[in-house]
Amino acid sequence: MSTWQQLRDLKLSEYRDAAGGWGKVSHRADAARLRVDREMTIPVRSTQKGETATKAAGDLDRLSRNYQYIHGECGLIRTTLESLAADLEGPQRKLKQALEDAEAFKFTVNEDGSVTYPPPISKDGTPAPVPYGPYAPGTSPAGPIVPFAPGEGGGTARAGAPVPYLPGKGEGGGNPNKAMAESVAEQIASAVREAGEIDARYASVLRKLKAPAGLDVTDDMLIDAAKDLQAVQKTVGDYLDEKKIPHGKSPAENRKWWDGLTDEQRDEYATLYPSEIGALDGLPSEVRDTSNRIVLAETRAQFAQEYERLGPEPPQYVRVGNPPSAVVNPIWQQWQKAGGVRVRDMLSGMDDIQARLDASGVPGPDGKPGLPQAYVLGFDTKGLGHAIIANGNPDTADNTAVYVPGTGAQLAKAGGDIKRMTDTWHEAHTQAPDKTTSTITWIGYDAPQNVVTDSPSPSYAYDSAPKLNNFLDGLQTARSGSEACTPSSHTTVIAHSYGTTVVGAATKEHHIAANDIVVAGSPGMLVGDASDLGVGSNHVWSEAASDDPVPYIGRPFLGGQKWGVQYYDGVPYSAGYIQTIPSDEAFGAHRMHVNTSGHSGYWDEGSVSLENQGAVVVGKYGDVKEDN
Repeated sequence: MSTWQQLRDLKLSEYRDAAGGWGKVSHRADAARLRVDREMTIPVRSTQKGETATKAAGDLDRLSRNYQYIHGECGLIRTTLESLAADLEGPQRKLKQALEDAEAFKFTVNEDGSVTYPPPISKDGTPAPVPYGPYAPGTSPAGPIVPFAPGEGGGTARAGAPVPYLPGKGEGGGNPNKAMAESVAEQIASAVREAGEIDARYASVLRKLKAPAGLDVTDDMLIDAAKDLQAVQKTVGDYLDEKKIPHGKSPAENRKWWDGLTDEQRDEYATLYPSEIGALDGLPSEVRDTSNRIVLAETRAQFAQEYERLGPEPPQYVRVGNPPSAVVNPIWQQWQKAGGVRVRDMLSGMDDIQARLDASGVPGPDGKPGLPQAYVLGFDTKGLGHAIIANGNPDTADNTAVYVPGTGAQLAKAGGDIKRMTDTWHEAHTQAPDKTTSTITWIGYDAPQNVVTDSPSPSYAYDSAPKLNNFLDGLQTARSGSEACTPSSHTTVIAHSYGTTVVGAATKEHHIAANDIVVAGSPGMLVGDASDLGVGSNHVWSEAASDDPVPYIGRPFLGGQKWGVQYYDGVPYSAGYIQTIPSDEAFGAHRMHVNTSGHSGYWDEGSVSLENQGAVVVGKYGDVKEDN
């Protein structure tokens, strides 16, 4: 704002109206993306084949990305304009107060912001005479010009340049209007100065919120969008404070905060702080998915650019000497030190997630129905990275399964864990096609990475148990929301290897929000009996291949204590505390039949092992094949 008149006449409602318009565009763009993904892309992929269908699906994917980009960028414009209007309220209010004060004291506010004030008025309403001095300029509403001492008559006050005092006198010895006029002039100048600073700050951000012409959302555009996001976050200040987002709260508290916001505030938080909103357990899956997709797209573009900057990965080993022997390539070492391995691995994991998003509607093997819409319920690249990917919406599903992977789980290896849950979804859907099912890959904890040095320790499980419980509680909260009468989905927790230990620790922390627990290749669950898991021993199911070494190796470290009788060749020989794991008969779980081998075959397509899991997920317990 260059003048006080412009600030005075500024209609903040016009900024808010414009913000509302951009907000509608943002909201409609997100709604359009959802329609494209679900009502157009999925049907094309699930019913059409051939080159034309493939091209059509690709064009729809591009359209979906465009709508997602529009949603995010227009949302930032909306929030910026809303915040600009809120920030300008302060200086405009200050200016109007100064103008009201000037009017009350019969001051004149000049075009340049200076303030002309009259001579002092006596009690009878006439200009107060002074006994000495020449005539000073000034008039009074009550009469003609009268003599004043220098500095005691009327005058003009400017901010930062007060009228000099009468020689030998302080402020109180001259015209009392002088000090008030100076104050008014300073308030006017201060208001205009503040408005100008605000205007310049926001103008800089708004100029950046633009996109080049074209049909493709490129990596450069996504990287620029990420920078826009940071700039807007920094600029809006207290208008939409990130600190108001719940941190470390329960899913119920998260949902209460969310429900207390207006629709406009929800949209603003979701587009301005997508990573924070996407991570909040208890919020609707639709909301988390929309926010996390923004984070995924922008992060993937940043890592792709960095990977390109690092250049192709050189060979890790080279052969030198005579006879030649393999040694670590020093060029590869430099590439790795510059972050090459981490960037490569993170990018690989993000590509796996994107591949699953792009597979929605694609028919499964042997003519199986296409996968449902995928939901990104969690994503970040902290540490080794985390991802939570759902097949179908758990907020509305009749049956929900949450898979907790074991040692080695990380973002870079997300593809294998995601596939296990797509295979489980196909199996569950085959067994109960009349029911809706959501299967979730939960790489939401920091898993041990080394079988020898890390996996024997229960500390990873105890550290991760609260995260798993929060997520499971959040699924129920997101499903019910404020409607307490909404029935909960039948929820099954499926865990593999060290993931079963995490589940055991979670049940020890508090009651787990699940109906059934399925464990495969468990090294131990830190409890001695199935009844200790909180779902009832009749709802605990165990799979262990005869040649899977993990259950036997893990028993001494991760098994649970239980009072029982020990046998030798079928003959009891002592009673006392014994170490049990889920595959032990003494543990008390259903021991399901397994026709797969090794530690990782429990999800082999067409196996009894997978069929049994599917039966538990859909609640068809009578179809589960058990070992005698």
